[in-house]
Amino acid sequence: MYAAERDYLAAGGPGAANFDILAPFFAPDVVLHQAEALPYGGTWRGHDGMERFFTAMSATWSAFEMIEQDFLSTADTAVVLTQVHARSRATGRDLDFPILQTIRVIDGRIAEVRPFYWDTAAIVAATS
Repeated sequence: MYAAERDYLAAGGPGAANFDILAPFFAPDVVLHQAEALPYGGTWRGHDGMERFFTAMSATWSAFEMIEQDFLSTADTAVVLTQVHARSRATGRDLDFPILQTIRVIDGRIAEVRPFYWDTAAIVAATS
């Protein structure tokens, strides 16, 4: 899924690339929980919700690179620690931060994602 996400974003992301690159990795009723404080905060549901989420992410970040990933668990609930380097579209500021995600997988597809950010206030400050 992470490779498909990179391909999707490299192809132009929302509005330019086809979400079909990512759709096979997500259950039709996937749920993504983002911290409410973030510019793309809230709960995103289904493939439609995921497309809207990627649009919101794209509006927030001009660059969002997953520099390093450690897969801490790959069972039915995967745990992934990702080091991110991002650039705010609004301010041009660069920010490096970790995200720890729990990813629940059902029948080989992502059913639920819960990302945990170390410092949501730093992200809000960098992007506003």
